[in-house]
Amino acid sequence: MEIARNAALVVVDVQKGFEEEYWGRRNNPDAERNIAALIDAWQGSGRPVVFVRHDSPAQSRSPLRVGHVGNEFKDFVEERRGRGSGPELLVRKSVNSAFYGEPDLDAWLRGAGIGQLVVAGIQTNMCNETTARMGGNLGYEVFFPLDAMHTFDLAGPFGWTSTADELSRATAVSLHGGRFAKVVGTRELVEAAGAP
Repeated sequence: MEIARNAALVVVDVQKGFEEEYWGRRNNPDAERNIAALIDAWQGSGRPVVFVRHDSPAQSRSPLRVGHVGNEFKDFVEERRGRGSGPELLVRKSVNSAFYGEPDLDAWLRGAGIGQLVVAGIQTNMCNETTARMGGNLGYEVFFPLDAMHTFDLAGPFGWTSTADELSRATAVSLHGGRFAKVVGTRELVEAAGAP
């Protein structure tokens, strides 16, 4: 695996609101540790890091609503913001894709000549998957470290339900098999980044 010197790490929605019971049962208890390792590797190597925050409307009941403590980044992310030697961007969004936020992520990446993205964060099959799919469609080479994210059990139509692990597996197969992204592990990304 070759990671470009300007490959961008896109850290999606690692917010306190996802710790609330509202969401139900989650998977991958190691997600936060792996997200932190990626941020440290990217900042340590001077690569760009994009922090994405989901701003649900203030009047909504979402734990991610503006003005609610759940809208804030988790402490381990907030403590790392502004600590790297490379470029950093904060993107605010109210939909799934980080490419539909402010400021314009695609314009920022293209302006910096960035062609590779690593998408990590919360939730695997929601904002992470949507951002990865759109990144692939826009022509970026996207890496998707499945162990640096998590999701929650979910109910769907016809009485169907899927566990968080099943949803993560389906996302990985769809993205990798459909060539939207390369599904990888945190350790191999950190090693390929060559961070000190």
